[in-house]
Amino acid sequence: MTSKQRAYLMSLAQKIDPVFQVGKNSLTPESTKAIQEALDARELIKISVLKNCFDDPRELAAMIAERTRSQVVQVIGKKIVLYKEGKDEKKKIALP
Repeated sequence: MTSKQRAYLMSLAQKIDPVFQVGKNSLTPESTKAIQEALDARELIKISVLKNCFDDPRELAAMIAERTRSQVVQVIGKKIVLYKEGKDEKKKIALP
């Protein structure tokens, strides 16, 4: 992903609300599956890491991206933005 594409996705992510929250249970297989389904449906999602989660948000983002085969767009504070390109007929976001 180029820096121009990343900047475009960051601008889109500013307008969306977090879809998931990661709490004290950290990352479970069920939450990973739910995140995968959301990425398939939306392509770009935002995840909020709650204060009671003691894991580092950057490490969580890398772990989620690896498990869902997506890309980390950005991690700011306790917010994670992920992108996964959709299939041809489901593609909603056209990258520059």
